[in-house]
Amino acid sequence: MEYPRITREDVGYLKQEIGEDHVSTGESNLDLHSRDESYHEPRRPDVVVWPQKTEDVVTAVKLAARKRYAVTPWCAGTSLEGNPIPIKGGICLDFTEMKRILEIREKDLQVDVEVGIPYRELNHQLRHHGLFFPPDPGAHACIGGMIGNNASGVRTVAYGATRDCILALEAVMSDGEVVHLGSRAIKSSSGYDLLRLMVGSEGTLGIVTGATLRLRGLPPEYLTVVATFPTTHDACGAVGDTIRYGLNPAALELMDAAVVAEINRDQKMSLDEKPMLFLEFHNVNESALESQFEMVEGVLREYRALKIERGIGADERVRLWEVRHGALDSIKRNHPGQSVLLVDTCVPISRYSDMVDRAKEVVMREGVVGFFWGHAGDGNLHLGLLFPPADAPAMEAVQRVNRAVVEHSIAVGGSCTGEHGVGIGKLPFMTAEHGKSLEYMRRIKAALDPKGILNPGKMLPE
Repeated sequence: MEYPRITREDVGYLKQEIGEDHVSTGESNLDLHSRDESYHEPRRPDVVVWPQKTEDVVTAVKLAARKRYAVTPWCAGTSLEGNPIPIKGGICLDFTEMKRILEIREKDLQVDVEVGIPYRELNHQLRHHGLFFPPDPGAHACIGGMIGNNASGVRTVAYGATRDCILALEAVMSDGEVVHLGSRAIKSSSGYDLLRLMVGSEGTLGIVTGATLRLRGLPPEYLTVVATFPTTHDACGAVGDTIRYGLNPAALELMDAAVVAEINRDQKMSLDEKPMLFLEFHNVNESALESQFEMVEGVLREYRALKIERGIGADERVRLWEVRHGALDSIKRNHPGQSVLLVDTCVPISRYSDMVDRAKEVVMREGVVGFFWGHAGDGNLHLGLLFPPADAPAMEAVQRVNRAVVEHSIAVGGSCTGEHGVGIGKLPFMTAEHGKSLEYMRRIKAALDPKGILNPGKMLPE
C-alpha cells in the first residue's frame, strides 16, 4: 500500500500546533530517524515530531488519519529488527522528550511514567525508594520501546518480561482518541485484555504515551556465580537442570568462548575464554543464598564445570553485567566495516541445548562467523552473524543461517522472536508460527486501525 508524502502545509500546521522547535524536516534529523541498530535498509520519515504531551500526539495522529499519512513511534532507536524504521515515510513521533516520572507509589510498588524515559534512568531514581523495574534488555532502551516490543532481558527468568510488569497504559488510537487500559489493581477479570494486546504490538494498534509499571523491592542480598565449561553443550545442559530443579536464579546467561574472547579484546579483560554461564541469585539473607549455591554447584559440577567463581564483589558484579550487556557492541567495535545480523529465537527450555547444537551445525556448514550468547534461563538464544554489507553472497549465507535457526525453533514449539519483536526481519516467519490465527490478528489490526496508518509494514506480512 502506498502512502502520501506529507505536504509543506501540513508540516506548517504541525509546527503551529506543537511548536516550531518540536517539528523538523531537516536532513540530519530525517537521517537519524531512518535506521535503528539493525542491519535493515534505512528509510527516512517525511517529518520528525517530538511530542511534549499526549495532546501533541493526538494532534499528529488526527492529521494523519485525515490525510492517511503513516505514523511511526520512536523512542531510543535501539531496536534490532527494524521495528521503528518508518518504511512508509510519513510522521515519526520521537518520544525522547516525554520522559517524566509522574508519580512513585512506594506502598503499592507502582510508578506512573511517560514512555520516553530510559529504563536505566528510571531505575536509578527508583533505587532511592528501594524499588526497581525488573525488565532489563541491556540496551539504552526507553519504556515505550520496551512496551512496543515486550522487551525482556537478563532477569526474565525470575521476574517475567515487560508484559508481566505493566498494570495500565494510556494510548492514542488511530482516530486520535485517548484510551486508558488496565488499572492499578494487581489482577482483574474485567473485560477483554486490551492492555496485554497493546504490549508487544510495536505501535501498530495504538501509540502508547504513558504507563503504570509494576515494581519490585530491591533484593536484600545478591549472589553472582560465574562458571566455565569445556563445551557449549555442557553449559546448555547445566541450564536445563538448573531450571528443572527449581533453583530459582534471578538471571542465567550463556556466552560461548568466541563472545568471551571478543569482550576480552574490546574491554581489556582477562576472562577465561571458555563457554561461560553467568548466574545471579536474589534472596533475603546470606544463609538462604548459601543453600541455593550448594545445590547449583552440584548441577554445574555434574556438567563438567571447569571453574566456579562465586561471591564476587559488588563492583565486579556490575562490571560483569555491563560487559555481558555490551557483547554485541564489543563485536561491532572489534569488526569495523562489518554488519551483524542478530538472530533472536526462543524455545522450550528442554530444547535449548539442541537448538544451540543445531545453530552451530548450520553456521559451520555455511562457513560464516557466528557468536552465541543469550538469556539461557528462559530458552532465548542470540546468534550474531558477521558479514560485509556489500557482499551479496555473504549476506545470502547469513540469511540462510537465520532462516534455518528460526525455522528449527518454530518446529520444536518455539518462537521466531524471543524479545526483539517482529519488526521487518521476522515478517517472513509469522505465517509458519501462527498459522490460521494470523488472519484473526489481521482482523484486530483492521478493527483498531482501519486506515492502516500506525507503523505500517510491521507485525503482519502484506
